[in-house]
Formats: sequence, C-alpha cells, structure tokens
Amino acid sequence: MVSNDASLQLSPDDLFLFAKGDWFRSYEKLGAHPAEKDGVAGYHFAVWAPDVRSVHVIGVFNGWDEQANPLTCSATGGVWEGFIPNVSEGDRYKLLIETAQGEKLYKADPYGYWAEMVPGNASRIFDISGYEWGDGEWMAARKRTNHRERPLNIFEVHLGSWKRHDDGLVGNGSWPERPEDGTGSYLTYDELSHELVAYVKRMGYSHIELMPVMEHPFDGSWGYQIVGYFAPTARFGDPKQFKHFVDACHQSGIGVILDWVPGGFCPDAHGLARFNGNKLYENFVHPTWGTLKFDMGRGEVRSFLISNLLYWVEEYHADGVRMDGVTSMLYLNFGIDEPSQKRFNSRGTEEDDESVAFVRKCNATIGTYHPDVMMIAEESTAWPLVTYPPEVGGLGFNYKWDMGWMNDTLHYMQADFPFRPGAHGLLTFSIMYAFNENFVLPLSHDEVVHGKCSLITRQPGDNWRQFAGLRALAFYQMTHPGGKLNFMGNEIGQFIEWRYYEGIEYFLADRFETHGKHRRYIAALNRFYNENPAFWELAYSTEGYEWIDADNNTQSVLTYIRHGKHKKDDLVILLNMDINAHENFRMGVPKSGIYEEIFNSDDPAFGGSGVANVGRIESEDVPWNGREDSIVVRVPPLAGLVFKRTAALPKKPAAKKSTAKATAKTKK
Repeated sequence: MVSNDASLQLSPDDLFLFAKGDWFRSYEKLGAHPAEKDGVAGYHFAVWAPDVRSVHVIGVFNGWDEQANPLTCSATGGVWEGFIPNVSEGDRYKLLIETAQGEKLYKADPYGYWAEMVPGNASRIFDISGYEWGDGEWMAARKRTNHRERPLNIFEVHLGSWKRHDDGLVGNGSWPERPEDGTGSYLTYDELSHELVAYVKRMGYSHIELMPVMEHPFDGSWGYQIVGYFAPTARFGDPKQFKHFVDACHQSGIGVILDWVPGGFCPDAHGLARFNGNKLYENFVHPTWGTLKFDMGRGEVRSFLISNLLYWVEEYHADGVRMDGVTSMLYLNFGIDEPSQKRFNSRGTEEDDESVAFVRKCNATIGTYHPDVMMIAEESTAWPLVTYPPEVGGLGFNYKWDMGWMNDTLHYMQADFPFRPGAHGLLTFSIMYAFNENFVLPLSHDEVVHGKCSLITRQPGDNWRQFAGLRALAFYQMTHPGGKLNFMGNEIGQFIEWRYYEGIEYFLADRFETHGKHRRYIAALNRFYNENPAFWELAYSTEGYEWIDADNNTQSVLTYIRHGKHKKDDLVILLNMDINAHENFRMGVPKSGIYEEIFNSDDPAFGGSGVANVGRIESEDVPWNGREDSIVVRVPPLAGLVFKRTAALPKKPAAKKSTAKATAKTKK
C-alpha cells in the first residue's frame, strides 16, 4: 500500500511514545515503506540512531553511493528519516551510519521486512501489504474459542531440516553448495505449504511450532541468534510466501506458533550490535551463549521488541508465540558463576526487575489486543506464577513448558527395567505440581542433540523393547495433564540425533516396518487425543485428573482417571512401564458398569504383542484401590490401555417369593 510521504513522517507523539516504550506499532513508520511524494513513487526510510553524525541509505537503486541519499534527523529522539524515489521491491540496501567518532558502520535495517539470502547480509525492499488472506473462518473461530479447553498437541519443526530436496552427500563427501538464487536443497515456503501442512494434518497434530523463522546469519544457531527481527528468513522465500504458508496451515485447521527470542540478539557487525558505535540496543553479553542482551531499561528498545511481537501476530496471523530463554531474562546472574561478576537489584536479590516488567508488558499487550493468542514461556526454574495475570504478581503467560516433567520422565525412561521400581517417583511426582501452572509437556529439539541421543535410543533393551518403550512414553505424555509438544522425528523413532544440516530420515518409515508402525501409532494416538475431550477440556485443572493407584512401584504400573466436563467422557488409564505382562490384574474403577478397552498401545498394528481386552468388562463390587468397584483386565508388557464406561450393569432380576409364604400371607 502506497502512502503519502508526509503521513509516514514521525510525529512528536510517535517520538514520545517510542522513547517511553509504549509505541507498540513502531514498525508502521520505522523501516522502509512505499510512499509517494510530489507525484513520484519511492520509499520512506526511518531509523533510530541517536548521537551519530549522519545516516545515509545506500543500495542498488543509487549504485551504493555513500553520499547520494542522506537522511534527516528529527529535532528530538534520534530518529533519521527521508524519502528516496525510484526504489523497487527486492532492491538490496543498507544504512551507512557515521558515528560521533567518525567510524563508518554498514548496517542492515532493524525494521527491514526482508533480507538478502545468506551469506549476504543486506536488507531488501519489500511491501508486506496487499496479501489476501483466506483464513477468515479460522481467525473468527479462534476468537470464539477458549484455547485452554481445546486440543494442544504441537509438532515442533525446524523448517531447514524437516525435509530437503537433497539430503545426501555429494560425491566428494561434502554438503551441497547453496545456489545463488537461494533455493538450494531447502523446501520453499510454498512447498512447505503443501508438503508439511499435509503431513501435519495427516498425523493429527493441532499446531505447528516453528523454531525461529526470523532472519539469522548462521544455520547452526537454529534461528536463535537473530539479526532481522522483522524479516522471515529468505532461505525459503519472501514474506508473502511465508504468509501463504501460515494461511495454508489455518485453512487446514492447524495453528501456528512462532518461537521468539527477546532475551538476546546476534553480535554480528551488520546487525543491532553497536548500532551507533556504542551500546544502544544492548547492555551485557550473555555469558552462556555469547549473544547480546537487550537493554530493557531503554524505552526505544522496549518499543522495538513489543512492536515486533505484535508484528508477527498481526501481519502473519500467528496463533501463539513461545518466548525463548525466559529464565535468562528473569535473573541478573543467569550463567554467571564468578562471585565478583555477579550483579544485584536494589533489594540485594538477583531478579532482573527491568526484564520482568518487560515480560509482563509483552503478555499484557497481547492480552489486550489479541486475547485469543497463546503466550508460552520456556522457563526452567521454579519462578512462581508464570501463567498468572500480572495484576496478581504473575508474569502473564498462558502456558509454561514443564521442564521438570521432561527431565524426570526421560531419566525414568533411561532406567533399565530392574531399577524402575526404585525410580517410580519420577513418574508420579509431576502430579504434585501439575496444576500450579498451565503446563505444556515438551519433548523438544533440545532433547535430541548434543550427545543426549534420540528418544528411542534412550530406551533400554532390544529393538522390540525400545519401540515398546517409545510407545509407552508417547502414551504417558498424551494421557498426562497439560498440552503436548514433540519435535519432528520423534514420530518415526529416528535413531540418530537431529542434525540441522540434513532432513529427518523419513525413509525409515517407508522402508522399515518398525518405524512405519510407530508412525501409524503416533497418528492413531493423536486422533484418539483429539476425539476425547477428557484429555483437553480440563487439562489444566485439578478437576481433570484423579489417581486410582499411584503407588504400585513393584509392578511399575500407574492407574488414573482423566475427567471431561461430562461424566460420559471420563477415561480410565492404565500404564505398565515394565516388560512383564499380567493376567487377571484387578484395578479400581470410579463407578460400577460395563467397561471397554478403547485404546491399546500394544496393538500388533503398532508393533505390539497383541495382549488385549476384547469385549465387555463387567465391574464387580469388590473393593480395590480404595474404591467400591473394580474390574479385572489383561495388562500387556510395556504398554498403555484406556478403558471407558459404556453402560450400566444389567439389573439383577428380583428374587421370587415362595408359594408357601404367599399362601400363609393370604390366610392371615
């Protein structure tokens, strides 16, 4: 959309709100925007660069002439802006900043909507307006729906390595060169709109979560060291093609969650680092990652980041945002071990008050403008009230990754079977705090890299037991309270760790029966989850969960109930984490009646041994597990079962009175 150049010039109110940290849509004027001045088409450029001598825009439209297009600084605020004619979409450009010391800095546009394909690092002109969305029905339904009462089963994806055109080595043993046109072996946004969306829909996931798609210079950072916060990476196409990808997800009934990294940014020279020759966007170096921490004390930095958050929600229709590295923001001394380097707030404690206030403001802003959008925290400590409103002292997120559940569960799954009775508490402890926050249970990319092994290779035993253990792990995750998240490759039982430079080994599921059956199992488990409200209607409430027996550590068996809003939806769960099967296993049930087995992870179609409960199971009035009624079932090895009450017990016929007694009564 072309605007009059005068309407894009920053007003005193804009500059005031920007400096205060309250200009939540600063991207509408800062950056490069199509404009018209005196009947001539061009672009309006604006950039925040205080305390510098000059700012020039250089690019292909002026032959990279360093003097051709100077910008003018506003009276206050340090914002430089100006109009440049004859600029075309796709043109590469940079900002040449001359510092107060006379140093020349060649910077990408902090608000650039598109970027040059790596290893290039210029910004590119792009008009993001004008895309015709086709997801109106999805967006309207999202507003009407409480996402905490709907399925939340997330497929986590790294777009550069879900699939590739060429996942193999070239003849000399090296990886293929990336062609200059940027296509390389990557699937494009348009290709992903067909292939990835169709796959996720077929597998039955409710959402795709994308590891950061914002422009980043190094593939090996997985997107977590960002340079272009407003630019979808050019590795897969242009911004409108990325919009098409999100649109395709929505039209297929799939939500999109984006990872977002406000805790720190890439230190590369063409980015935000030393933007005016001094620390401007940053204040400290992350001791763990080497990234630069944003200076949350600057209003302009807060405006930049909150605008960026709203930008992805409004311009790209994101359904959720997972804030990465929240822990590193909350604590002043995150990653600092040397006592002499530690910092403390005015109270003498380690909370980073400025960052805490920023996090709350992010969540409050989304809550105000888009209450139907999910805000998710990757927070790994016991910081209280993460998913509580700011007005009661909370951080304001909707959900928090349950890192404790992940750690305990994977430690348990790695234990060999003779040692599992002693580790039983690792499975049951999570219920002690499961409803303190709104948790998502993550089996993410972080669990299948850096020598941690893939999920299946953590399982003890032979090949059959490893796959059975992987099925049991997925069953436990799915039937446990909370949302679910799995990284790509978990669904096929890939043996090798994730490698960002090659695609997931999907050929395994096509060529080998064990991997193919495991994918069939995950798809069936996902569908089963979607079809049963007891798994998600009350997933974050104590009303949604009830133990039957948490203490059967000798047999490594757990039994529990998942409740829906309606009694008819209640499900009885049995999980056997041992390799021994059991005949005539008695378990308590919540109510007398006819029960049926409606899901069994030991089904031969999934690679199981076929120990099942066929037909109707009548409860007996035999007290068990502290309940008045119980059922007797077969328990398969290393597997999970789901039972449902389908009918009441048939009424027993009334006892007939004897003829002699009846005659006696008649005479009387």
